[in-house]
Amino acid sequence: MERYDAIVLGAGAAGMWCAAVAGQRGARVLLVDHNAEAGRKILISGGGRCNFTNIHTAPDRFLSANPHFAKSALARYTPADFVALVDAHGIAWHEKTLGQLFCDGSARQVVAMLLAECERGGVTLRLGQTLGEVAHRDGAFVVTLPGGDALAPALVIATGGPSIPKIGATGFAYDLARRFGLKVVEPRPALVPLTLGGDETLFRELSGVAAPVEARAGKAAFREAALFTHRGLSGPAILQASSYWRHGEAVGIDFLPERGDGWLIEAKARQPRATLRRTLGEALPERLAGVLADRLEAPEGPLAGCTDRALAAIEARLADWRFHPNGSEGFAKAEVTAGGIATAGLSSRSMEATRVPGLYAIGEAVDVTGWLGGYNFQWAWASGHAAGVAIAERG
Repeated sequence: MERYDAIVLGAGAAGMWCAAVAGQRGARVLLVDHNAEAGRKILISGGGRCNFTNIHTAPDRFLSANPHFAKSALARYTPADFVALVDAHGIAWHEKTLGQLFCDGSARQVVAMLLAECERGGVTLRLGQTLGEVAHRDGAFVVTLPGGDALAPALVIATGGPSIPKIGATGFAYDLARRFGLKVVEPRPALVPLTLGGDETLFRELSGVAAPVEARAGKAAFREAALFTHRGLSGPAILQASSYWRHGEAVGIDFLPERGDGWLIEAKARQPRATLRRTLGEALPERLAGVLADRLEAPEGPLAGCTDRALAAIEARLADWRFHPNGSEGFAKAEVTAGGIATAGLSSRSMEATRVPGLYAIGEAVDVTGWLGGYNFQWAWASGHAAGVAIAERG
């Protein structure tokens, strides 16, 4: 039986960084993954360029049953800290919109960097390993692997959630957590396209049409692009809103968020002979303008023939168009998983289970879910760092 100071299950973003941090601080670490390749989710992120952090990271940009849980880890390992690591490895990067940082080259550079950091920490890496039993006895965790058992006083659950199963994602983290008495907040797809049914299937005919909008779900609002698809709604604004959407609720869309109150009445004064369809077509993609005009049952004649009251009602509808999704495209298309291992059973400083000494949970496996745009990677780095430091401090 091989003995270690810690066994990390999952060679994704959080697991690799946790293992590297603990190893570089003197801990003997075993990093295990059932995939034959480390960092598979990193490799497909950001269109293959890895949106590795966001400079606007703040706790209010994360969802959790406990909105305060992420504060400690995020404060102790910041985007600037990770950027310094990227710079130290000579990886060129650039900022896109809204504080999103991407590699100039390939996401493989980030995976290579993390593997190099693990090597620097003397981490033992075992990929393509089918896990057998995971047990806890006599103050130690025993993991059964094809090559024999491994034992350590610390075990880290870093196997993520079930989003994007085609790359090997599963709900293993939740099964393991429950086995050790930890509660799990019901997992659900997040940052995911929404589907439309019923009389809203008309909008599927707009597949491929995109427009800048403000999308609202619950108390959250996001001003970015929305994209109509053959199944419903997608695009950054919709993906963001989807994390806050619950089945049965509506999603509100402001199709013209830059327009102030009274803009249609002003348009009538400027171009009284223009039709509503033409006026909308000047502000929105033509196909979208046509469908909205049809749904509004707008008069075919000029704006001059519409009362100000009627135009104000049209404005109000366009500013809060209610879609009623009948579902989402599920974990297969979800970028992340909302919910997960309940934070109520974890230390926000160390990520250690309060009732199971030596058991840690980090990254997407935990009930902390970030916005689109690099926030979930920053949570992986921050939570992995917190656990890695805590493991090394155990001695």
